[in-house]
Amino acid sequence: MSIRILHESDAQLYQELRLSSLKINPEAFGSTYEREAKFSLETVAERLKPTKDKFVLGAFDGSGSLVGIVTFMREANLKTAHKGNVFGMYIAPEMREKGLGKSLMLELIRMTRDCVGLEQINLTVVSKNESAKRLYKSLGFEVYGLERNALKYDGQYFDEDLMVLKL
Repeated sequence: MSIRILHESDAQLYQELRLSSLKINPEAFGSTYEREAKFSLETVAERLKPTKDKFVLGAFDGSGSLVGIVTFMREANLKTAHKGNVFGMYIAPEMREKGLGKSLMLELIRMTRDCVGLEQINLTVVSKNESAKRLYKSLGFEVYGLERNALKYDGQYFDEDLMVLKL
């Protein structure tokens, strides 16, 4: 198992796993399969391009398949630059419950500690996703709020817990 920052050259692998995530767990993401399936590889590559304030981590299994992803993006405004956000955390179903999510998040947290002036990492998680909430709590994230009806998919509403990790 290896974890590294994804680059433009990883666009095909990333798009395949991202589209799979949107099909398998559509309730967990703000975007949709239909929207992102239209993205060209050039668009995906541009979105993957890492900067000092934004990166996507990928986890690869022993055969080189991309099996986990998570995105970090620091707030851009002067008054909110002390905060960063985690988006799009996803582990392929066959790789769940093996510690991969924890490894990805630990690497993300380690990398963000190098961001000068970053004081906290925020994320949202569908309130019913108990395994993800357990993972985040085990890493020190705390629930600081609840957004009712945060997402609506297929006529059903999903609440989200708002979580924060103070660095």
